[in-house]
Amino acid sequence: MLSGNDMMLVASSNNLKSKLRSTEKHAFNVDAFLDSAGVARKVVGYRKSEKIYSQGDPAKGVMYIRKGGVRLSVVNEVGKEAVVAILGPGDFFGEGCLAGQPDCMATATAIVPTSILFIEKKEMMRVLHEEHAFSDRFISYMLGRNIRTEQDLIDQLFNSSEKRLARALLLLARYGKEGQPQKILPNVSQRMLAEMIGTTRSRVNFFMNKFRKLGFIHYNGGLQVHNSLLSVVLHD
Repeated sequence: MLSGNDMMLVASSNNLKSKLRSTEKHAFNVDAFLDSAGVARKVVGYRKSEKIYSQGDPAKGVMYIRKGGVRLSVVNEVGKEAVVAILGPGDFFGEGCLAGQPDCMATATAIVPTSILFIEKKEMMRVLHEEHAFSDRFISYMLGRNIRTEQDLIDQLFNSSEKRLARALLLLARYGKEGQPQKILPNVSQRMLAEMIGTTRSRVNFFMNKFRKLGFIHYNGGLQVHNSLLSVVLHD
């Protein structure tokens, strides 16, 4: 019989899978929409490891990832860094400016060559008020991000580092899509994974080797994750 925590994890996983499939089925092409709506924006390219903005910089607008990947990290008063999110194509970030946030709360860094669509705050506010299709899409995305944040907190509080790593890998691999294992964003290092789940690199290395031996992940021109890794998350 499943424990209360396992039941919550099953529901969370099912909700995540359902949401991802729904997004696939009702795909919304942000670039095409912004073109048709005549939205003022600019596309900026970033090299691998190049900073998009730094913690404490003025928050000027909202960014949308067209291709590539972005790491969001924070540094505390004594210089300790923590990775708070890894984002990929189709993700928004920098939306805090819309709620009156004057400064960037994290540092955004491209982890691979990345193309970002930048929309200034004033223009983004106009589009959200006037373009209902885009507004609905954006609100849906932000609600999903809020749910993800709550799930991350629950994950940190109640789950082992092995389960936290398995969940992080599944999310990075866009778990829930049909077909073959999904390729993770390149260059997501073990150190970065350790910072994301709050453990050491040596522990991540131990569990990654375990997952590989069990056939949950494999390396073939990049790290690939099988949906069977979900068994680690659901296992008591």
